[in-house]
Amino acid sequence: MLQPPLDTSKLWKLTPNEFWETSKIIFNWQAAHNPVYKQWVELNKSSSIAFLPISFFKTQDVFIGEKPVNLFESSGTTQDVKSNHWVQDLSLYEASFLKGFELFYGNPTDYCVIGLLPSYLERKHSSLVYMVDKLIKASCHTQSGFYLDDFTKLNEVLQDLEKQKQKVWFIGVSFALIDFAVAFPQQINSTIVLETGGMKGRKEELTRNELHQFLKEHLGTSTIHSEYGMTELLSQAYAIKQGVFKCPPWMKVMVAEEEDPTSIKETGRGVLHIIDLANIYSCCFIATEDIGEVFEDGSFTVLGRLDASARRGCSLLVV
Repeated sequence: MLQPPLDTSKLWKLTPNEFWETSKIIFNWQAAHNPVYKQWVELNKSSSIAFLPISFFKTQDVFIGEKPVNLFESSGTTQDVKSNHWVQDLSLYEASFLKGFELFYGNPTDYCVIGLLPSYLERKHSSLVYMVDKLIKASCHTQSGFYLDDFTKLNEVLQDLEKQKQKVWFIGVSFALIDFAVAFPQQINSTIVLETGGMKGRKEELTRNELHQFLKEHLGTSTIHSEYGMTELLSQAYAIKQGVFKCPPWMKVMVAEEEDPTSIKETGRGVLHIIDLANIYSCCFIATEDIGEVFEDGSFTVLGRLDASARRGCSLLVV
């Protein structure tokens, strides 16, 4: 394995100044050693950071060194071309999502972790299933686990945990959360409900606000959390309230004008461009197909999708 130009254990505690210094080091390294990214940088005649269109993960193998054996594949729908993310070092992914979880929620052992991810469990190579499975194991709670379609059992478990006042981290894909909320409307107090995506073609799309309002009314909770992640990234941003996402220290979201993708800004509305330093063995600099707004403190919202972009399995429509 080609060694990166820095100690990756330092990624998780970067200061803002260190983030930019590290980004430049990794940019130069990836531009030299990632064949796909090298071509893109040369094509753009860029001496500064260039952002690789996310669609390249559908048509190219984006990695550094020998071809990895670990593959994450996007969900998409049957008519979509799926994205492939070849992962050289799974320990980097595990460190990223575990450090991210601790940053936003604390120690996994404080929670019972429940996953309601039927569309992901039904296929192989899901980075989300990999992450939630590791969090389930890290929680060390006997009732942590995945629930495919046994809503009755899931309801019994949640009710039991509520009686115990046990904190629960309940992550689900939107259509399954809706189905469960309709089948078992209730009042929860100790459970964090976190949605992580759209309808996967199974229901009429809702805006994020509509989805959150529906779930709050049916599950009796004051807030719904959101996760912003994708196959092409090894890090996640979380929205604890009002759909405003925050990044861990090794991840940053910027924007570019839709008509001029080279005009990158740190704040404002536009196409979201992401630096994810956990992607050190693939590409850290990704131009997404999401429209959003980035605020002065680095937090951001997701407002929709580019008109001509392919549908992503892990997205909602305009807020």
